[in-house]
Amino acid sequence: METAEIRRRFLKFFESNGHTVVPSAPLPAIEDPNLLFINAGMVQFVPYFLGQAKPPWDTAASVQKCIRTPDIDEVGKTSRHGTFFQMNGNFSFGDYFKEQAIRYAWDLTTGSVEQGGLGLDGDKVWATVYLDDDEAIDIWHKQIGLPLDRIVRRGQEDNMWSMGIPGPCGPCSELYYDRGPDYGPEGGPEVDEDRYLEFWNLVFMQQERGAGPAKKDYEILGDLPKKNIDTGMGLERMASILQGVDNMYEIDEVRPLIDKASELTGKRYGVSTSHTASESHPDDIRFRVIADHVRSALMLIGDGVVPSNEGRGYVLRRIMRRAIRSVRLLGYDKPALPELLPVARDCMSKSYPELAQDFDRISSYAYGEEEAFLKTLKHGTTILDTAVAETKTEGGKTLSGSKAFELHDTYGFPIDLTLEMAEEQGLSVDQDGFRQLMTEQRQRAKADAAARKTGHADLSAYWQLLQEQGPTDWKAYEGLVTESRVIGILSEGKPVPVAKSGQIVEVVLDRTPFYAESGGQHADAGKLTGPSFFGEVVDVQRPVKKLVVHQVRVLEGELVLDDRVEAEVDSEWRLGARQAHSGTHVVHAALREVLGPTALQSGSFNRPGYLRLDFSWRSKLSDETRSEIEEVSNKAVRDDLPVSVKYMTLPEAKDFGAVALFGETYDETVRVVEIGGPWSRELCGGTHVSHSAQIGPLVLTGESSVGSGQRRVEAATGMEAYRYLARERDLVSQIAEELGAQRGDVLERVRAILQRSKDAERELAGLQAKLVSGRASEFAQNAKQVGAVKVAAVQAPEGTKGGDVRNLAMQIRGHLPEDQPGVAAVVATAGGKASIVVAANAAAKAQHVSAAALVKAALSGKGGGNDDVAQGGGVPADQAPQLLDAVVRAIAA
Repeated sequence: METAEIRRRFLKFFESNGHTVVPSAPLPAIEDPNLLFINAGMVQFVPYFLGQAKPPWDTAASVQKCIRTPDIDEVGKTSRHGTFFQMNGNFSFGDYFKEQAIRYAWDLTTGSVEQGGLGLDGDKVWATVYLDDDEAIDIWHKQIGLPLDRIVRRGQEDNMWSMGIPGPCGPCSELYYDRGPDYGPEGGPEVDEDRYLEFWNLVFMQQERGAGPAKKDYEILGDLPKKNIDTGMGLERMASILQGVDNMYEIDEVRPLIDKASELTGKRYGVSTSHTASESHPDDIRFRVIADHVRSALMLIGDGVVPSNEGRGYVLRRIMRRAIRSVRLLGYDKPALPELLPVARDCMSKSYPELAQDFDRISSYAYGEEEAFLKTLKHGTTILDTAVAETKTEGGKTLSGSKAFELHDTYGFPIDLTLEMAEEQGLSVDQDGFRQLMTEQRQRAKADAAARKTGHADLSAYWQLLQEQGPTDWKAYEGLVTESRVIGILSEGKPVPVAKSGQIVEVVLDRTPFYAESGGQHADAGKLTGPSFFGEVVDVQRPVKKLVVHQVRVLEGELVLDDRVEAEVDSEWRLGARQAHSGTHVVHAALREVLGPTALQSGSFNRPGYLRLDFSWRSKLSDETRSEIEEVSNKAVRDDLPVSVKYMTLPEAKDFGAVALFGETYDETVRVVEIGGPWSRELCGGTHVSHSAQIGPLVLTGESSVGSGQRRVEAATGMEAYRYLARERDLVSQIAEELGAQRGDVLERVRAILQRSKDAERELAGLQAKLVSGRASEFAQNAKQVGAVKVAAVQAPEGTKGGDVRNLAMQIRGHLPEDQPGVAAVVATAGGKASIVVAANAAAKAQHVSAAALVKAALSGKGGGNDDVAQGGGVPADQAPQLLDAVVRAIAA
């Protein structure tokens, strides 16, 4: 049975049993500060389980896309760990509980295929329950008929479920399928979880957990408001059972990737004859890593994640690089993703057709990342070769942990590649030192993450306000002023009854005209005014859905709970914000018109007078292209295109051609902003002008890279655009006046001046080099005898360039007697730093005097070169005399 068919049957079964089918949330866990990605089917339902929000339905079912990052290093080594997976779930919010949840799971999985079931053999199913859950045992044994010897009690680590962080939790009952003696020993899931494969977890969610370790020994805070059901049937695991394959990597949605990788590399998958993934040949593990990670990358980019060096983007970059590296280890050294990613698309688009529709954008990010990583590998290999050579020169046999960490951290060079290449050249790697530096980095990252979460993770005060007072009556689209009542005042996240002059507090009103920061638009500015109070609104946010919170600086008087105030948005600020947000839509449409439909927005920010827009594109925009984008944008402004707003369902909006922001979560009813009809249609909750001419002039002020395959344009709008152009005009006028030229002749005049300057610099450098080299004979004649060696220790004139210093040292050496050991040592200073070059003649080398050794003696082991000529530097300029003294002392020794 195909994976897509299992998915379809699951949803149909629960829909026929009264459940509402809820679409999968995007993989980025945008509304949870504790999670990078959705990692379980119930994440989008957490507020309903905690009683923080009323669910729109009593029961629901979904197939949720999930990413679990702790499992990355286990991918390919077991039959059950995957980075990306799909979790089929059915949920009850205070409706049915244990008995019905168990019955649903049994009826669907063991029901006949002809009647819509999955057709599992019930005699091969085992169940585990929490230690003291006698109720679940009675249901399994007395109502379902499962023998007691196939029901196993297990402890908190195995059968008490939570997300690993504070939130809902509860005892669970897991279902396992016995795959037979070929997969391991008898005895049930406690003996072997490869033979007995878990495929469904029934969570009886009735409690709330506190902080503590992820899986056990955490505090139970109390009962949830209602008893709920959260279940998860691993779609890939069920597919591996029904398709009769050894592991999730061999199901129909994954195995074609392995086959393609085998075709590319010429290596065979399945070298090991064991059914157990942990006993596989290393090549088989690499094939599975490729298949899992390529599919995971496809799904992540599809949901709006792009490669970067932090957060979600770093996880994506890591799994992509592991896949690329695994392909290369199997012997394929060409770009692999253009061959593999289309295979993943074809496998997954049966369930997610949007992947095929959006493949141009997805592939542009993926291919750009591989191209960048292949350059990284090439560059990192050069650096590694240099480090290996230095280690060998110094007589060492171990590459330092700090060098391995630098390669990993700075250049993205995988540690396994460092280990392998060092071993090929006869060196080991200080892995303990590398791991210590990695640990320190992780600790810094965790501390930073914890610091950033402080003040955001605890949303209980906001949820309580929402429950007690209801949603904010939001009037941002209707006007700039409202008469409002203060329904909440918070200081440092805690409710307070009053705010006094000088304080900055959070204020919640029953209604507000203020736009809360969202959709890339900066929050409104303005003021709150009462009979004995005046305050400045400096920020506006929505910490939880439907609740608008104002950050207010109290300037006069006191603000008291239940006060009546006038909330007024700064009209100039709002006008500038509308111009910038509509300008963002115009620039986005212009980008797609000029560059093509794949130049899609991946992020934006706008405030009065300014906008920036990130979009998928793999190369720098030429000056001509930038000008064309700017011209298309301003033509749209000139044409005074109508700006309209329509409300519709999300499917209707997609059919209408509206562009959505990737990774964003949308309600069932969405707002579509249209500029000039079909020219620009986007899902957007921001404030906008009513006609494009109101945007005013639009000037592109910058274009840059913000990651592999991602560019950023910045622009000024309205009065800021006027001011930007005025500054540019004034600057050209001032330059023209200084040059005594017409404005139209400025560029040519500047070019001529620059050329004359370059010519003069070259001439001066040549004269200086001749002057310095002309004194080589003089410096050699003044050489001093140090033991058996004639030593010319010279400080070159200030500013002598590196190449001239080296030439001078070699020329001095040439003037020293050939039949006597001789050394020329020249130091130079430039830019506040000192450098040294040492040259030794043949007679000196015969006496075991090495130029490289002398430089290292002067620079405490630093520097490079050979016995003839060596150099180094980077020390403060005032240490130049000491470098010469150190060379003389080393020769004398």
